[in-house]
Amino acid sequence: MQRWLLALIAACALTGCGYNDFQRLDEESKAAWSEVLNQYQRRADLVPNIVATVKGESNFEQETLTKVVEARAKATSIQVTPETLNNPEAFKRFQAAQGELGSALSRLMAVSEAYPNLKSNQGFSDLRVQLEGTENRIAVARNRYIKSVQEYNIKVRSLPTNLTAMAFSYTTKAEFTVENEAALAKPPAVDFNKK
Repeated sequence: MQRWLLALIAACALTGCGYNDFQRLDEESKAAWSEVLNQYQRRADLVPNIVATVKGESNFEQETLTKVVEARAKATSIQVTPETLNNPEAFKRFQAAQGELGSALSRLMAVSEAYPNLKSNQGFSDLRVQLEGTENRIAVARNRYIKSVQEYNIKVRSLPTNLTAMAFSYTTKAEFTVENEAALAKPPAVDFNKK
């Protein structure tokens, strides 16, 4: 009889511990992160086609193209593993590299407005539409990841599940952050008289 009572008490105590919730939320955040990576890879895959199309414009700013190529190389050289989510420094480096690529592509698109031949190129136009769609997908995927991490982190910090988190070494996950919000608000400088 006493064993039965102890088993019942243990079962009741464990139902509120949140262990299964941690497993579910961890898997959800990993799946959301995988989708972010998928969309970043989609963007990286578009870059060589965009660069090749832009190179056809003989007067196009070489410095802008070089920055795009370098930013893509840097972004794709960072090895991303599931542990990246639990390593704030690695996560920050990854974010910075993806941010540089996004900025370089934005600059490329802004500068391309000054080149009528490029703007009328159907291939470039199609790639631009694909890039815009991909950027939207990245935003959606990042938003889903942010929400899943938020739910996970709340569980890690809340009573009584924070006790389970401590017992099983669950720690908060890294969140997306913006390094320099003021720089994002500033539009790129474009000189339409430069050829």
